[in-house]
Amino acid sequence: MQHFASDNYAGICPEALQALIEANVGHAPAYGDDEWTNRVSDRLRELFATDCDVYFAFNGTAANSLALAALCQSYHSVICHEVAHVETDECGGPEFFSNGSKLLTAGGDNGKLTPESVLEVIVRRDDIHYPKPKVVTLTQSTEVGTVYRPDEVAAIADMAHRHGLNVHMDGARFSNAVASLGVAPADITWRAGVQVLCFGGTKMGLPVGEAIVFFDRALSEDFARRCKQAGQLASKMRFLSAPWLGILDNDSWVKHARNANAMARRLADGLATIPGAALMFPVESNSVFVNLPLAMIEGLRERGWRFYTFIGAGGARFMCAWDTTEESVDALLADLRALDRS
Repeated sequence: MQHFASDNYAGICPEALQALIEANVGHAPAYGDDEWTNRVSDRLRELFATDCDVYFAFNGTAANSLALAALCQSYHSVICHEVAHVETDECGGPEFFSNGSKLLTAGGDNGKLTPESVLEVIVRRDDIHYPKPKVVTLTQSTEVGTVYRPDEVAAIADMAHRHGLNVHMDGARFSNAVASLGVAPADITWRAGVQVLCFGGTKMGLPVGEAIVFFDRALSEDFARRCKQAGQLASKMRFLSAPWLGILDNDSWVKHARNANAMARRLADGLATIPGAALMFPVESNSVFVNLPLAMIEGLRERGWRFYTFIGAGGARFMCAWDTTEESVDALLADLRALDRS
Protein backbone atom coordinates (compact mmCIF):
# COMPACT_ATOMS: atom_id res chain seq x y z
CA MET A 1 0.00 0.00 0.00
CA GLN A 2 1.41 3.37 -1.03
CA HIS A 3 0.89 6.20 1.43
CA PHE A 4 0.60 9.97 1.08
CA ALA A 5 2.14 11.19 4.35
CA SER A 6 5.47 12.14 2.81
CA ASP A 7 7.59 11.65 -0.27
CA ASN A 8 10.19 10.40 2.22
CA TYR A 9 8.13 7.22 2.50
CA ALA A 10 9.14 6.13 -1.02
CA GLY A 11 12.08 3.83 -1.62
CA ILE A 12 15.13 4.33 -3.80
CA CYS A 13 14.41 4.91 -7.47
CA PRO A 14 15.92 2.25 -9.77
CA GLU A 15 18.41 4.60 -11.43
CA ALA A 16 19.88 5.70 -8.09
CA LEU A 17 19.97 2.13 -6.78
CA GLN A 18 21.82 0.89 -9.86
CA ALA A 19 24.38 3.68 -9.56
CA LEU A 20 24.87 2.85 -5.88
CA ILE A 21 25.47 -0.81 -6.67
CA GLU A 22 27.93 0.05 -9.44
CA ALA A 23 29.90 2.22 -7.02
CA ASN A 24 30.25 -0.70 -4.60
CA VAL A 25 33.31 -2.15 -6.33
CA GLY A 26 36.76 -2.43 -4.81
CA HIS A 27 38.50 0.28 -2.85
CA ALA A 28 38.21 4.01 -3.45
CA PRO A 29 39.59 7.14 -1.75
CA ALA A 30 37.59 8.36 1.22
CA TYR A 31 36.10 11.70 2.27
CA GLY A 32 35.09 12.85 -1.20
CA ASP A 33 38.31 12.26 -3.10
CA ASP A 34 36.69 9.49 -5.16
CA GLU A 35 35.81 9.56 -8.86
CA TRP A 36 32.03 9.41 -8.27
CA THR A 37 31.98 12.55 -6.14
CA ASN A 38 34.10 14.38 -8.69
CA ARG A 39 31.89 13.24 -11.56
CA VAL A 40 28.68 14.28 -9.80
CA SER A 41 30.11 17.68 -8.97
CA ASP A 42 31.03 18.22 -12.61
CA ARG A 43 27.62 16.94 -13.69
CA LEU A 44 25.90 19.48 -11.44
CA ARG A 45 28.06 22.24 -12.92
CA GLU A 46 26.86 21.15 -16.35
CA LEU A 47 23.26 21.02 -15.18
CA PHE A 48 23.35 24.56 -13.84
CA ALA A 49 25.52 25.81 -16.71
CA THR A 50 27.97 27.56 -14.41
CA ASP A 51 31.06 26.96 -12.32
CA CYS A 52 30.02 26.31 -8.72
CA ASP A 53 31.23 24.65 -5.55
CA VAL A 54 29.39 21.46 -4.57
CA TYR A 55 29.21 19.74 -1.18
CA PHE A 56 27.11 16.86 0.11
CA ALA A 57 25.27 16.45 3.41
CA PHE A 58 23.22 13.60 4.81
CA ASN A 59 19.93 15.48 5.13
CA GLY A 60 18.11 18.70 4.39
CA THR A 61 18.22 20.14 7.89
CA ALA A 62 22.00 19.92 7.95
CA ALA A 63 22.27 21.30 4.42
CA ASN A 64 20.06 24.31 5.17
CA SER A 65 21.56 24.99 8.57
CA LEU A 66 25.18 24.83 7.42
CA ALA A 67 24.51 26.85 4.29
CA LEU A 68 22.74 29.60 6.22
CA ALA A 69 25.51 29.61 8.83
CA ALA A 70 28.01 30.25 6.04
CA LEU A 71 26.05 33.29 4.89
CA CYS A 72 25.82 35.24 8.14
CA GLN A 73 27.32 35.89 11.54
CA SER A 74 25.76 35.10 14.90
CA TYR A 75 24.55 38.70 15.31
CA HIS A 76 22.73 38.61 11.96
CA SER A 77 19.24 37.38 11.10
CA VAL A 78 17.67 35.30 8.34
CA ILE A 79 14.38 36.30 6.74
CA CYS A 80 12.08 33.39 5.91
CA HIS A 81 8.40 32.75 5.32
CA GLU A 82 6.36 32.06 8.43
CA VAL A 83 5.69 28.46 7.28
CA ALA A 84 9.22 27.80 5.97
CA HIS A 85 10.77 24.48 6.95
CA VAL A 86 13.76 26.23 8.55
CA GLU A 87 11.31 27.96 10.90
CA THR A 88 8.82 25.21 11.69
CA ASP A 89 10.59 21.86 11.30
CA GLU A 90 14.34 22.04 11.87
CA CYS A 91 14.45 22.08 15.68
CA GLY A 92 16.48 25.29 15.84
CA GLY A 93 19.16 23.86 13.53
CA PRO A 94 19.84 27.12 11.65
CA GLU A 95 20.22 29.02 14.90
CA PHE A 96 22.39 26.30 16.43
CA PHE A 97 24.87 25.98 13.57
CA SER A 98 25.13 29.75 13.11
CA ASN A 99 25.77 30.23 16.85
CA GLY A 100 22.60 32.25 17.23
CA SER A 101 21.53 33.97 14.00
CA LYS A 102 17.85 34.74 14.51
CA LEU A 103 15.11 33.70 12.08
CA LEU A 104 12.75 36.57 11.28
CA THR A 105 9.48 35.52 9.67
CA ALA A 106 7.50 37.31 7.00
CA GLY A 107 4.08 36.64 5.53
CA GLY A 108 2.91 36.07 2.01
CA ASP A 109 0.00 34.34 0.29
CA ASN A 110 0.30 30.67 -0.70
CA GLY A 111 3.49 30.15 1.26
CA LYS A 112 5.53 32.63 -0.79
CA LEU A 113 7.56 35.65 0.22
CA THR A 114 7.22 38.86 -1.77
CA PRO A 115 9.66 41.74 -2.21
CA GLU A 116 7.32 43.86 -0.10
CA SER A 117 7.16 41.39 2.80
CA VAL A 118 10.95 41.01 2.73
CA LEU A 119 11.48 44.77 2.65
CA GLU A 120 9.20 45.26 5.64
CA VAL A 121 11.46 43.04 7.73
CA ILE A 122 14.65 44.61 6.39
CA VAL A 123 13.63 48.16 7.29
CA ARG A 124 11.73 47.34 10.47
CA ARG A 125 14.66 48.40 12.62
CA ASP A 126 18.30 49.32 12.15
CA ASP A 127 19.47 49.91 15.72
CA ILE A 128 22.28 48.00 17.35
CA HIS A 129 19.86 46.12 19.61
CA TYR A 130 18.30 44.29 16.65
CA PRO A 131 19.79 41.32 14.76
CA LYS A 132 20.77 42.78 11.39
CA PRO A 133 19.07 41.01 8.42
CA LYS A 134 21.73 39.34 6.29
CA VAL A 135 20.03 36.47 4.40
CA VAL A 136 16.74 35.80 2.65
CA THR A 137 15.84 32.13 2.31
CA LEU A 138 13.24 30.89 -0.19
CA THR A 139 11.67 27.43 -0.22
CA GLN A 140 11.23 25.96 -3.71
CA SER A 141 8.74 24.26 -3.94
CA THR A 142 7.12 25.93 -0.94
CA GLU A 143 5.82 24.21 2.17
CA VAL A 144 2.29 24.42 0.76
CA GLY A 145 3.19 23.07 -2.67
CA THR A 146 3.31 26.30 -4.65
CA VAL A 147 6.28 27.36 -6.76
CA TYR A 148 8.15 30.61 -7.29
CA ARG A 149 8.33 31.69 -10.94
CA PRO A 150 11.70 32.98 -12.21
CA ASP A 151 10.51 36.60 -12.09
CA GLU A 152 9.33 36.17 -8.51
CA VAL A 153 12.69 34.78 -7.41
CA ALA A 154 14.51 37.57 -9.27
CA ALA A 155 12.37 40.31 -7.69
CA ILE A 156 13.03 39.03 -4.16
CA ALA A 157 16.73 38.51 -4.85
CA ASP A 158 17.05 42.00 -6.30
CA MET A 159 15.43 43.48 -3.20
CA ALA A 160 17.76 41.45 -0.97
CA HIS A 161 20.92 42.34 -2.85
CA ARG A 162 20.09 46.04 -2.94
CA HIS A 163 20.06 45.95 0.85
CA GLY A 164 23.21 43.85 1.19
CA LEU A 165 21.53 40.50 1.91
CA ASN A 166 22.52 37.09 0.56
CA VAL A 167 19.93 34.74 -0.99
CA HIS A 168 19.59 31.06 -0.11
CA MET A 169 17.16 28.54 -1.56
CA ASP A 170 15.86 25.51 0.32
CA GLY A 171 15.36 23.14 -2.60
CA ALA A 172 14.17 20.02 -0.80
CA ARG A 173 11.64 19.68 -3.64
CA PHE A 174 13.57 21.70 -6.21
CA SER A 175 13.07 18.97 -8.81
CA ASN A 176 9.28 19.30 -8.53
CA ALA A 177 9.54 23.04 -9.10
CA VAL A 178 11.71 22.59 -12.20
CA ALA A 179 9.29 19.99 -13.56
CA SER A 180 6.30 22.20 -12.83
CA LEU A 181 7.73 25.34 -14.40
CA GLY A 182 9.47 23.65 -17.32
CA VAL A 183 12.51 25.88 -16.93
CA ALA A 184 16.25 25.34 -16.87
CA PRO A 185 17.55 24.90 -13.30
CA ALA A 186 19.70 27.99 -13.74
CA ASP A 187 16.65 30.14 -14.47
CA ILE A 188 15.29 29.87 -10.93
CA THR A 189 18.66 29.87 -9.16
CA TRP A 190 21.79 31.84 -10.02
CA ARG A 191 20.37 33.63 -13.06
CA ALA A 192 17.61 34.92 -10.80
CA GLY A 193 20.04 35.95 -8.06
CA VAL A 194 20.20 32.89 -5.79
CA GLN A 195 23.69 32.44 -4.39
CA VAL A 196 23.33 29.09 -2.60
CA LEU A 197 20.97 26.18 -3.28
CA CYS A 198 20.34 23.16 -1.08
CA PHE A 199 19.34 20.69 -3.80
CA GLY A 200 17.21 17.92 -2.33
CA GLY A 201 18.04 14.37 -3.35
CA THR A 202 16.22 12.20 -0.83
CA LYS A 203 12.71 13.22 -1.85
CA MET A 204 13.38 12.59 -5.52
CA GLY A 205 14.51 9.00 -5.12
CA LEU A 206 17.96 8.93 -3.52
CA PRO A 207 18.57 6.73 -0.48
CA VAL A 208 20.05 9.68 1.41
CA GLY A 209 21.80 12.93 0.70
CA GLU A 210 21.45 16.57 -0.35
CA ALA A 211 23.77 18.67 -2.51
CA ILE A 212 24.77 22.14 -1.34
CA VAL A 213 25.56 24.23 -4.41
CA PHE A 214 27.38 27.55 -4.02
CA PHE A 215 26.91 29.64 -7.15
CA ASP A 216 28.79 32.44 -5.41
CA ARG A 217 31.96 30.53 -4.72
CA ALA A 218 33.39 33.22 -2.44
CA LEU A 219 30.69 32.32 0.08
CA SER A 220 31.90 28.72 0.39
CA GLU A 221 35.27 29.51 1.94
CA ASP A 222 36.10 26.83 4.51
CA PHE A 223 32.68 25.21 3.99
CA ALA A 224 34.30 21.78 3.84
CA ARG A 225 35.56 22.31 7.39
CA ARG A 226 32.09 23.44 8.47
CA CYS A 227 30.68 20.15 7.13
CA LYS A 228 33.37 18.14 8.89
CA GLN A 229 32.79 19.87 12.22
CA ALA A 230 29.04 19.24 11.94
CA GLY A 231 29.48 15.51 11.32
CA GLN A 232 28.35 15.82 7.70
CA LEU A 233 31.53 14.67 5.96
CA ALA A 234 30.86 11.12 4.81
CA SER A 235 33.91 8.87 5.05
CA LYS A 236 32.62 6.61 2.26
CA MET A 237 31.44 9.59 0.27
CA ARG A 238 31.04 7.64 -2.96
CA PHE A 239 27.89 6.02 -1.56
CA LEU A 240 26.41 9.45 -0.85
CA SER A 241 27.33 10.93 -4.22
CA ALA A 242 27.11 8.02 -6.69
CA PRO A 243 23.27 7.76 -6.63
CA TRP A 244 23.17 11.31 -8.00
CA LEU A 245 24.77 10.03 -11.19
CA GLY A 246 21.88 7.66 -11.67
CA ILE A 247 19.18 10.31 -11.44
CA LEU A 248 21.05 13.07 -13.28
CA ASP A 249 21.78 10.90 -16.30
CA ASN A 250 18.97 10.98 -18.86
CA ASP A 251 17.18 13.57 -16.71
CA SER A 252 15.62 10.86 -14.56
CA TRP A 253 15.27 13.39 -11.73
CA VAL A 254 12.89 15.51 -13.80
CA LYS A 255 11.01 12.48 -15.11
CA HIS A 256 10.30 11.25 -11.60
CA ALA A 257 9.33 14.75 -10.46
CA ARG A 258 6.88 15.04 -13.35
CA ASN A 259 5.23 11.81 -12.25
CA ALA A 260 4.88 13.02 -8.66
CA ASN A 261 3.42 16.32 -9.87
CA ALA A 262 1.03 14.56 -12.24
CA MET A 263 -0.23 12.29 -9.48
CA ALA A 264 -0.87 15.31 -7.26
CA ARG A 265 -2.81 16.92 -10.10
CA ARG A 266 -4.82 13.71 -10.57
CA LEU A 267 -5.63 13.67 -6.87
CA ALA A 268 -6.61 17.35 -6.87
CA ASP A 269 -8.87 16.89 -9.88
CA GLY A 270 -10.58 13.99 -8.13
CA LEU A 271 -10.99 15.93 -4.90
CA ALA A 272 -12.67 18.75 -6.82
CA THR A 273 -15.57 16.37 -7.53
CA ILE A 274 -16.11 15.48 -3.86
CA PRO A 275 -18.54 17.89 -2.16
CA GLY A 276 -17.01 17.44 1.30
CA ALA A 277 -13.49 18.36 0.17
CA ALA A 278 -12.10 21.86 -0.43
CA LEU A 279 -8.60 22.53 -1.77
CA MET A 280 -6.62 24.96 0.38
CA PHE A 281 -3.81 26.03 -1.99
CA PRO A 282 -3.05 25.90 -5.71
CA VAL A 283 -1.63 22.50 -6.67
CA GLU A 284 1.60 23.35 -8.47
CA SER A 285 3.97 20.55 -7.47
CA ASN A 286 3.59 17.20 -5.72
CA SER A 287 1.48 18.08 -2.68
CA VAL A 288 -2.23 18.54 -2.18
CA PHE A 289 -3.66 20.42 0.80
CA VAL A 290 -7.37 19.95 1.40
CA ASN A 291 -9.95 20.72 4.05
CA LEU A 292 -11.86 17.57 5.01
CA PRO A 293 -14.56 16.89 7.60
CA LEU A 294 -13.13 15.28 10.73
CA ALA A 295 -15.23 12.17 10.14
CA MET A 296 -13.65 11.74 6.70
CA ILE A 297 -10.14 12.15 8.13
CA GLU A 298 -10.83 9.55 10.80
CA GLY A 299 -12.42 7.24 8.24
CA LEU A 300 -9.38 7.36 5.99
CA ARG A 301 -7.11 6.49 8.89
CA GLU A 302 -9.35 3.62 9.92
CA ARG A 303 -8.94 2.29 6.39
CA GLY A 304 -5.15 2.38 6.78
CA TRP A 305 -4.20 5.58 4.93
CA ARG A 306 -1.34 7.64 6.31
CA PHE A 307 -1.18 11.40 5.79
CA TYR A 308 -0.47 14.50 7.85
CA THR A 309 -2.87 16.94 9.51
CA PHE A 310 -0.52 19.57 10.90
CA ILE A 311 -2.03 22.67 9.29
CA GLY A 312 -5.06 23.38 11.45
CA ALA A 313 -8.48 21.86 12.09
CA GLY A 314 -9.67 19.92 9.06
CA GLY A 315 -6.54 20.52 7.00
CA ALA A 316 -4.86 17.48 5.49
CA ARG A 317 -1.73 17.15 3.34
CA PHE A 318 -1.37 14.42 0.75
CA MET A 319 2.12 14.13 -0.70
CA CYS A 320 2.88 12.27 -3.93
CA ALA A 321 6.28 10.67 -4.52
CA TRP A 322 8.40 9.69 -7.51
CA ASP A 323 6.79 6.24 -7.50
CA THR A 324 3.16 7.15 -6.75
CA THR A 325 0.86 5.30 -9.14
CA GLU A 326 -2.50 6.16 -10.66
CA GLU A 327 -3.91 3.07 -8.96
CA SER A 328 -2.91 4.39 -5.53
CA VAL A 329 -4.41 7.80 -6.20
CA ASP A 330 -7.63 6.25 -7.49
CA ALA A 331 -7.88 3.94 -4.48
CA LEU A 332 -7.54 6.91 -2.13
CA LEU A 333 -10.18 8.84 -4.09
CA ALA A 334 -12.52 5.85 -4.01
CA ASP A 335 -12.34 5.75 -0.21
CA LEU A 336 -12.82 9.51 0.00
CA ARG A 337 -15.95 9.29 -2.16
CA ALA A 338 -17.31 6.41 -0.10
CA LEU A 339 -16.76 8.33 3.12
CA ASP A 340 -18.30 11.48 1.66
CA ARG A 341 -21.51 9.52 0.93
CA SER A 342 -21.66 7.85 4.33
